[in-house]
Amino acid sequence: MTSINLEGKTALVTGGNTGIGREIALVLARAGADVGLTYFSNSGEQTVTAIRALGRKSLALRMDATDSREVNRSVPELVSALDGHVDILVNNAGYMVGRVPVAEMSDEHWHRVINVNLSSAFYCSRAALPYMRTGWGRIVHMSSLAARNGGGPGAVAYAAAKAGLLGLTRGLAKELAPRGITVNAVAPGLILETPFHETFNTEEGRQAAIASIPLGRGGVPGDVADAVLFLVSDLAAFITGEITEINGGAWFK
Repeated sequence: MTSINLEGKTALVTGGNTGIGREIALVLARAGADVGLTYFSNSGEQTVTAIRALGRKSLALRMDATDSREVNRSVPELVSALDGHVDILVNNAGYMVGRVPVAEMSDEHWHRVINVNLSSAFYCSRAALPYMRTGWGRIVHMSSLAARNGGGPGAVAYAAAKAGLLGLTRGLAKELAPRGITVNAVAPGLILETPFHETFNTEEGRQAAIASIPLGRGGVPGDVADAVLFLVSDLAAFITGEITEINGGAWFK
């Protein structure tokens, strides 16, 4: 049996205080990585405490990932707390913002959704790259099933942003391959026990979605975190530019 050992590695997880991001941060720490995380609302201190209890270094900073100047200030501070380098970057920060039909959508809503889900990944990747060493590095972007199927009602902007992450993933994968840095994305479908679906889906909508999933259940944050763990491990050393679908069979190529 092959185990994943990330001892000696450092990781940065954006939006690592709740839901999928929190589980990713904890899974990486359990595998041996020191983990820095960012949050926008709801302090990340509980996650930091849990990571430190595992004997790993951790720090949480409040950061608006849509503000490039703030990203450029925060990333070096996190890196400094993680021995001066980043081996793993998980661009998890993202949010639907709201369900708005295109005919009723303001410019402000469109740009906000694009910025929080797509521009944030660009800003954070750009800020982290100077601290990623040549020879070994991992970047994982958090896309969505919405990038594949267009999302639910009022989710056009969200689907467009998450689809943009697929292009960012593949372009960056080619650009960084000579440095030995892989870039992949995960595209979760219905993941329960997260603020996202508690906020933007009704119970009726969740049950209807579950009924359409061949595996007969919704996902949980651990389903996504385990896939991310694989992608950042040496087991995935020859995988880059790929999109991992995590949806129980609700959509596949």
